[in-house]
Amino acid sequence: MNRIALFVPLVLFVVLSLFLFKGLERDPAQLPSALVGEAFPVFALPDLLEERLLSTEDFPSQVVLVNIWATWCFACRIEHPMLNQLAAQGVNIIGLNYKDQTQQAQQWLQERGNPYLFNIVDQQGSLGFDLGVTGAPETYLIDAQGIIRQRRVGVLDQAVWDREFNDLYQQLLGESR
Repeated sequence: MNRIALFVPLVLFVVLSLFLFKGLERDPAQLPSALVGEAFPVFALPDLLEERLLSTEDFPSQVVLVNIWATWCFACRIEHPMLNQLAAQGVNIIGLNYKDQTQQAQQWLQERGNPYLFNIVDQQGSLGFDLGVTGAPETYLIDAQGIIRQRRVGVLDQAVWDREFNDLYQQLLGESR
């Protein structure tokens, strides 16, 4: 009986190791969001470029992307030209400047271009918390009724746009007309 008891910790260790190893196969960019299918969270936060308070009431009744970004985010530097390109193609994008310094964020947009309809300042991360943001960049596709339809953690580039967003974006545009 004593010999069997000696192997119990080893068996538990092996089972736990297999469970944790299996979790390493998950791509964090593909993590589902509990909010997909739910309304965009209610908020009241300042605008980055104008002295006004923004809320969900400021969202246009159109399909939009909400892009979480920050000047401290290296991947946001990589992603930004794609956002400028999408905006030039007529895609409506709302920025969520996440846990950043206002003056630096304003300078960033002046130097790199401003693809956003407006920018929500979330210095404390409260809206980010409500959205389940794990970091920047993240991008959400919101339909014309304000429902979150897609979430992407990580850089939004042309390949990601084509693979994960474009078809749904086009479908939602068709439904909103």
